[in-house]
Amino acid sequence: MIVGLDIGSRSIELVGVENGEVILARRSPTTFDPVARCAGLLDGLRPAALVATGYGRALVQRLGLDCQTAAVTEIKAHARGAAHLFPGARSVLDIGGQDTKAMTLRQGRVVRFEMNDRCAAGTGKFLEYTAGVFQIPVEEFGAYALKGTDPPEISAMCTVFAETEATSLMARGARPESIALGLHAAIVKRTVNMLGRVGHEPPLVFTGGVANNPCVVSLLARALGGAVGSDILIPDEPDMTGALGAALCGLDQAARTYSTTPADQLRTAI
Repeated sequence: MIVGLDIGSRSIELVGVENGEVILARRSPTTFDPVARCAGLLDGLRPAALVATGYGRALVQRLGLDCQTAAVTEIKAHARGAAHLFPGARSVLDIGGQDTKAMTLRQGRVVRFEMNDRCAAGTGKFLEYTAGVFQIPVEEFGAYALKGTDPPEISAMCTVFAETEATSLMARGARPESIALGLHAAIVKRTVNMLGRVGHEPPLVFTGGVANNPCVVSLLARALGGAVGSDILIPDEPDMTGALGAALCGLDQAARTYSTTPADQLRTAI
């Protein structure tokens, strides 16, 4: 088995693949001790090789694993995972807890990409923080925002300033649901601009934890003029795509190294 480990700012995902098939999937919150969380996810496993991705991918060197380890970028991991799940994908959008990535693909390979990783604007952290303003769990924030109508335009994408703007709108009598919808619309507007700069084409695969947010999905489909399920494709577990892609990158390298891949050879395959 080859394991892919996606160490993100909010959560850590683990996927194990064998012969191209997923045989194991686990996840854990990152917390303030991601190394311990990674060790917990790997408890009881003896992978032939492990490939890490995500902002904390270098942390695997501190785990003392008795197997070959490697790291791949988030761009490569999400592209590989998306192309595996949807072979006809032409574009990928990943909105995670800490950054947003937009890329275009040709035959499963990245040809153009853009990444916002300098601030929390437009990411899962932005949604988590602003959901706190409404005292709503972030998992319920999207459904709450869909109850809004005539959303006000949110001009501030800085997380702190957006909170101030939302509070000001509430004081002026705006419906909280509509303000929440406006916050989601601001994220989608920023995201669509990123997709435009990389020249995205449908079908677009939407990955990352924010792909679980129904309001972002709905607004994105409306902004792109596409339909969810045909033009916009969402994996059953969008936040596992990076870990899946990392594992498949390891499997790809193993296949290039050996014509057959028994477990004792996979240790040196990547």
